[in-house]
Amino acid sequence: MKVVATYNIKGGVGKTSAAVNIAYFAARDGLRTLLWDLDPQGSATYLLRVKPKVKGGGDALVRGKRTLGDGIKGTDFDGLDLMPADFSYRNLDLDLDGTKRPTDRIRRLLAPLRKEYDLVVLDCPPSVSLVSENVVHATDVLLVPLIPAMLSVRTYDQLIDFVDTMPGRKPQVLGFLSMVDSRKKAHRELAARLPSDHASVVAEAIPSRVVIEQMAEERAPVPAFAPASSATAAYEALWGRVRSSLTGTG
Repeated sequence: MKVVATYNIKGGVGKTSAAVNIAYFAARDGLRTLLWDLDPQGSATYLLRVKPKVKGGGDALVRGKRTLGDGIKGTDFDGLDLMPADFSYRNLDLDLDGTKRPTDRIRRLLAPLRKEYDLVVLDCPPSVSLVSENVVHATDVLLVPLIPAMLSVRTYDQLIDFVDTMPGRKPQVLGFLSMVDSRKKAHRELAARLPSDHASVVAEAIPSRVVIEQMAEERAPVPAFAPASSATAAYEALWGRVRSSLTGTG
């Protein structure tokens, strides 16, 4: 079982839309896929039409009173399951802090699912926290969306430093540009330059498209309701890059 996490220190950068669409493509390609919505806002849970409720909340999970398997729900898409968000996740740092080996708890919660799933996608809250440290330890690929602005690049560099200074196993970090408006010269120039300047930033980029915003209205991944859109092609290309990284062919 492989684990991918969409994560950024900042919010509003296209993290959830990437998680949902990548999970959709993984399931379409025949991988038994679980999307775990770790963000207490529950955006991925909402998009996949699942009630944002976990019995016992985050505390019951991290203390072993309930397992992930107890809370996993099916979705409208074959091969794609969801572990929904719960508003109690806002206290997940405190819950984790009260356990033994608090930075390794998410990895241990996922371990019993290895025979059930080929891929787990974690949609993470924007923060630097115990949850973030757990995600780094649990993940094979850390997928980081960047909006095309220099402050976003600076935040990405800070994230790379954060991962590098953590002890133990480290994931492969892949940055990608999100919300790229090709009408803007600055966006075009950064999209052309950034993959050359940062070896961990991939060339695949997600355009700024209304159809991505419509995910909230349709409550579905983009390819499910707009299969011919450029956004669908972009997410599919990004999933191809992630899959190659997971299999060691990229």
